[in-house]
Amino acid sequence: MLIKNTNKTPVRIQMSSRNIELGPGEEELLTAEEVLDPDLRAKLQIRAVSIVRPATDEEEGVSPEDEASESGSS
Repeated sequence: MLIKNTNKTPVRIQMSSRNIELGPGEEELLTAEEVLDPDLRAKLQIRAVSIVRPATDEEEGVSPEDEASESGSS
């Protein structure tokens, strides 16, 4: 998932997996596991950061071959 700092001041997100500091207007890709982090969810609730869009397969490092093998098709 891609998040963005929509504030005019920097935002710090202290997740269990890593810490992220976003300046105003900066964006950052997160993993599916990081999206569940309580500190990130709190920042989303107070609108310190916003969800821009889901990550693309390319951004997540998933190739079309990976998707085919996961879905059981060849």
